[in-house]
Amino acid sequence: MKAAILATIVGTAAAFAPSHQKNGVSVSTTVLNAEMSESLPFLVKPKNLKGWVGDVGFDPLGFSEYFDMKWLREAEIKHGRVTMLATLGFVLQQWWTLPGLTPVADSNMAPSAVGLGPMLQIVFWGGVLEFWTNKGKVTMLDMFEDKDRVPGDFGFDPLGLAVGKSQEEKDLMQYKEIKNGRLAMLAIGGMIHHNWITGEPLF
Repeated sequence: MKAAILATIVGTAAAFAPSHQKNGVSVSTTVLNAEMSESLPFLVKPKNLKGWVGDVGFDPLGFSEYFDMKWLREAEIKHGRVTMLATLGFVLQQWWTLPGLTPVADSNMAPSAVGLGPMLQIVFWGGVLEFWTNKGKVTMLDMFEDKDRVPGDFGFDPLGLAVGKSQEEKDLMQYKEIKNGRLAMLAIGGMIHHNWITGEPLF
C-alpha cells in the first residue's frame, strides 16, 4: 500500500516537473508534434523511410537510422523474392517430386532427403549469382558505389511487364512485389513452424 501511494506521489510530481530542453526546444513538445507511424501509431514515424515505395512507417528496431536505406531495401526485395519461391516450393513438393528424388510428405524433411551435396550447390550457385549480378560488389560498403543503381533492379523483365509503363505504374508494380514478398516471408516462417510443431505435413 505504501509503495502504491509513493508511486502516485512521484508520478504527480513528475507531471509538474520542467520538460527536458534540447537546443531551446522542449523534447516533450517535439514528440507530441511528431508524425506517428502508420503501422505502429505508438511510435514516431521513421524519417529515413519517407519516399520509399511501400513505406508504412514500420521500423520498430530503428534499422533505417543506422544502415544504408538502399542496402536495406535490396535485402528486403531479395528476401521477398526468395521466400515467394520458397513458399511455392514448400507447398508444391507435397504433391510433386522432381524426377530421381525421394518423395517426402513433410517439406521440412526435403533437405535431408536430397542430401548435403544438392543443398551446398544451392548455396554455392546462389553466391555466384549474387557476385555476378553485383559485379563483385557484395558488401554494404561498396554495393551502392554507383549512385544510379536502383535496389533490386537487375534488368530482369523477360515478359516485358515494365515496357511502356509510367514511373507511377512501375512504382505500383514494385509496391505489389514488396507487399507479396513481406507476406511470403511471414508465410514460409509459419509453414515451417507448423510442420515442426505438429510433426505433420502442411495439408
